[in-house]
Amino acid sequence: MAQKKKYYAVAAGRKPGIYTAWFGEKGAQVQVTGFTGARYKGFGSRREAEAFIAMGGASQPASRVKNRRARPQKPGPASPVKPTDVVLYTDGGARPTNPGPGGFGVVLIEKGRRRELSGGFRYTTNNRMEILACIVGLKALATATTVTLYSDSQYVVNSMTRGWAAGWRRNGWKKSDKKPALNSDLWGQLLELCEKHEVGFVWVKGHAGTPENERCDQLATRAAGSADLPPDTGYERAQGI
Repeated sequence: MAQKKKYYAVAAGRKPGIYTAWFGEKGAQVQVTGFTGARYKGFGSRREAEAFIAMGGASQPASRVKNRRARPQKPGPASPVKPTDVVLYTDGGARPTNPGPGGFGVVLIEKGRRRELSGGFRYTTNNRMEILACIVGLKALATATTVTLYSDSQYVVNSMTRGWAAGWRRNGWKKSDKKPALNSDLWGQLLELCEKHEVGFVWVKGHAGTPENERCDQLATRAAGSADLPPDTGYERAQGI
């Protein structure tokens, strides 16, 4: 069966319109990457794409935090989206169970060049892979720079934009209820990287047609399904495994 044609609607970008390709000089990606307040989405039909543009770009509602044991939170105030030197898309998860085999995926766009990064572990959690994706993406940058980081994890975006992670560190990795803050080994690394780079965290709805977010999910899923995965030593040590 022939693959259904994809239409990319750019409601707000350098040149709004409907595109039939994502990559390349005539694709939608160059119209939105680094553009302040870009609004865009992929569709299976031109009619849907036209409706999206006619409405000025549908707003993106909040989704639940991937850790189902946590209470749902509305996304925190996103850092202002402004033109930056680097754009990162990140995703991570544990599949088919959480905890379980996990993976992360990163799409890094810098000066028109695009790179993909991924990796997996034999036993970990959704949240750890979401944080690690951010860490891996930022560590791949050779020099200090400005970054817009897109994540579909409310856990990550809220913890950074609301100052939760910084507060846990100040309190010796204790939460306000005096209980230990989970994943402190990864939060510490992410906070240090954000002190080196100027990073704006932006929440995007997962599985909503954002091409690079979908690609990160594919990378993470493939990595989690790889054979002979290494241990997530930070998690297994904390669990006494």
